[in-house]
Amino acid sequence: MTEFIVLMIPFAGTALGSMMVFFMRGKVNPKLEKTLLGFAAGVMIAASVWSLLIPSIEMSEAQGVAWFPAAIGFCLGVLFLLIIDTLVPHLHLDTDKPEGMKSGFSRTTMMMLAVTIHNIPEGMAVGVTYAGAALGNTSITLTGALALSIGIAIQNFPEGAIISMPLRSEGMKRGRAFFCGILSGIVEPLGGFLTIMLTAQIIPFLPYLLSFAAGAMFYVVVEELIPESQSGEHSNMGTIGAGLGFALMMVLDVALG
Repeated sequence: MTEFIVLMIPFAGTALGSMMVFFMRGKVNPKLEKTLLGFAAGVMIAASVWSLLIPSIEMSEAQGVAWFPAAIGFCLGVLFLLIIDTLVPHLHLDTDKPEGMKSGFSRTTMMMLAVTIHNIPEGMAVGVTYAGAALGNTSITLTGALALSIGIAIQNFPEGAIISMPLRSEGMKRGRAFFCGILSGIVEPLGGFLTIMLTAQIIPFLPYLLSFAAGAMFYVVVEELIPESQSGEHSNMGTIGAGLGFALMMVLDVALG
C-alpha cells in the first residue's frame, strides 16, 4: 500500500494541475509560467543531489571508490535521455520546430510527448529511492522517498497546468486537454513501478540506478526547463523560481529524509 501511495503522489500532482484547464481561461501568464518552469528546475536539481547522488556515493563508500558508481550512472542517465530526446518526436513550449525523428504527429501530440519525456526520469527517481528504502540496509528512508515524491508532486502541479492550458489554447476541448495532461503523467507511476522491480533483481547496482535517475533528471533540466525559463523576457522570474524550488526540495529532503 505504501508503495502505491508513494508512486501515485507525483501523478496526483500532475492530474490536479491539469484540472486547472477547467477553471482558467487563456494561456498561463508569461511571468508565472517562467517562475513555475524555474521552480520545477530547482526541485529537480535539488532532488538529483540530495535524494539520488549523495545516497549513491554513501552506498559506494564501502566499495572503496565512492565516486565511480555515481559518475558512471549519472553519465548513463544523461545518455539515456539524450537517446530518447533524439528519437521521440516532440515539441517544446513556445516553439514551432519539432525535435526528434520526423513524424506525422499533430502539434498537440508532440507537445504532450515533450512533457511525457520530461516525466520519465521523475518516475524512475521515486521508484529507485523507494526501492532503496524498502531494502532496509541503505541510507535512504521511507520518509526520504516520501519527501522526494511530495517534492516532485508539488512541481508537477504547475506543470499539469502548463501542458493542459496550451493544449486548450490550440483549440482542444477542455476535457480532452485535461485527459492529455493526465496521460503525460501516467509514465511516472509506471516508470517508478518498473524501476522498483528492476532494483529488486539487481540490488548491487542500486548506487548506479540512483545516479542514473539523477543524470536523466539533470538532462531534462538543462535541455528543457532552464532554456524555457530563461528565454525572452522575465528570465529573472525563472531564476527566482529555480531558487525557491531548490530550497523547498532541500528542506523536504533534509527534514523528512
